[in-house]
Amino acid sequence: MPIYTYKHTGPACEAGVRFDVEQSIRDEKLQTCPRCGGEVTRLISRVFVATPTTNSELKNMGFTKLVKRDDGVYENVTRTDKESRYFEPGKAETMPDLKSRISD
Repeated sequence: MPIYTYKHTGPACEAGVRFDVEQSIRDEKLQTCPRCGGEVTRLISRVFVATPTTNSELKNMGFTKLVKRDDGVYENVTRTDKESRYFEPGKAETMPDLKSRISD
């Protein structure tokens, strides 16, 4: 179940200025503190998103990573055997093969 953070809009109680509550995503947000009955507002919290860290992970997930090498030249570090190693704008034959990576 998600954990939501609430903040007292008035004076804090024994729960503190901010406190966390484990609630179902379907539950209504709290309007009052469960301990003191004071008015509270729900805060937006940061979320954790796991992102791939290596070129191999990016490639396996279907992403394309281009690294700038020279003026206007990019190396496709996640290329497949069918793709060009270098991408140059204006040269269609060097474009990454996105159709082979994207599916329904």
